Amino acid sequence: MFPLPARIGLLVLAATAFYTYVGQLVPQKEVLPPEETIIRADLTTADMVTVGRQVMDGKGLCMTCHTIGRSGALRFPDLDGVAARAATRVPGLNDVEYFAQSLYAPDTFIVAGFNPGMPVINKPPIGLTDQEILCVIAYLQTLGGTATVTLQTSHAYYTAPGATPGAPADQQAAPGEQQPLTASPAQKGTPGAPAAPGQPAQTPAAVPPPAPPKKG
Repeated sequence: MFPLPARIGLLVLAATAFYTYVGQLVPQKEVLPPEETIIRADLTTADMVTVGRQVMDGKGLCMTCHTIGRSGALRFPDLDGVAARAATRVPGLNDVEYFAQSLYAPDTFIVAGFNPGMPVINKPPIGLTDQEILCVIAYLQTLGGTATVTLQTSHAYYTAPGATPGAPADQQAAPGEQQPLTASPAQKGTPGAPAAPGQPAQTPAAVPPPAPPKKG
């Protein structure tokens, strides 16, 4: 007969050894912080598609809730063929604007049958940059369509460098292209307007006085 303290000690040791053994049987996975994506200024649209999928799998955490090519009871909408649906989801929004709204303001439009819950991905804890989001949009465009965005693409939530704020994307000037200028009244030669620097002043044309009435 072992004394009671010894039996309690043996029981504790046996339980500890058992749970240690069980713990070693569980697969161990090291979780590292997401790597920062380097967006080069010379990325082509094809390059952006590749980077966009990497962002979705990594830093964006998109594939944690979304799927591609699955059906049934899903947490968030499946993304297979999403490019073909994007241009018709919300009246007045093309595919780029719809994807931008879904990423910057995800609760603005909720697909029927699903609940709100997607985080705003340009803010913490995810915090994608505007360029990373453009790459994600480029990849999403390939799911049932063709990628068209570039790093110079603007939308309602982002104005690309050198673009005119508020101007439609198809009217933005390309990098290095000069925006059309509107002539001022002085440059158009409006009478009485101040002259442009280096130009002679313009004066209104002289109007002759009315002729005196003839005597009968």
